This record gives sequence, structure tokens and C-alpha cells, in this order.
Amino acid sequence: MPYEIPENQPTAADWEHGTGLIGVRDPAIVDAAFERGERHVGVAVIGLALHHRVPQTILPRVAQALRATDPMQQHQGTVALAHVARLHRTVDRECLALLRTQPRGNEADDDLWSFVPRRHLPWWLWCHQLPGQVKWYLLEGWRH
Repeated sequence: MPYEIPENQPTAADWEHGTGLIGVRDPAIVDAAFERGERHVGVAVIGLALHHRVPQTILPRVAQALRATDPMQQHQGTVALAHVARLHRTVDRECLALLRTQPRGNEADDDLWSFVPRRHLPWWLWCHQLPGQVKWYLLEGWRH
């Protein structure tokens, strides 16, 4: 289910200040922003992840953000991947390979583990998430 922009939120994209980019729905706008080297393109990728209905269209742009040299853009790519996992319950191999280069314990790790079928997740994510899951079940889960 795509995120809906509230009525009072401005929707005009302001690339200089980064406002209104969370409302981006068109992959062509994101592609053009990557080509221009826009500073706030990561926010537009998050917007695309929230609004576009086809994950196969979103994931290449997420991968492009994860490949960026700017740490903020990489983090925004991680956040976008978390949204794709949560909303579409899927991920592709390229994004998983790029996510593996990011620090563990990020938003995408947790949302992939929670929302994507575990049979589709790589061993390195299992190795990171499983000890915490077992610890929770042993120490906290029995209380619920």
C-alpha cells in the first residue's frame, strides 16, 4: 500500500532544499536527478519507494543510491530498501549485495528480516539477525 501525501504537505519538488521530494512518483524524475547529480536524490528515491507500485522499477534506483559515494545518499538508499521490503515484501540480489557493504543493524536489515520471506534472504543476514531472534525468544518471548 503506497504512502499517501497529506493534503497540507507541499508537493512541488525543490531540489535545492530537498522539500517536496518525498512525493516523487515518477522513476524518470529520479533518473534525471541521478544524471544531474542532485544532492537530495536519495530523498526522491525514498519517495519513489513509498509511492510506486512496481518494486522491479524501484529497486534499480535503490541500488543506484546504495552505490553512491555520499554516505547520506547510501543511508537514504538503505531507508528506501527498508520501505520496499515493508510495502512489497521483496528484494533483489543486487540490492542485497550492496546492502552487505553497509554497516549491520540498519533499517533495511530489520525490515528485510521482518517482511521478506526468510527463504529469500542470504546467509549473512541470517547470521546477523538469528542470534538476536533466539535471544528474544529465550528471554522475552515466553512472557507474551
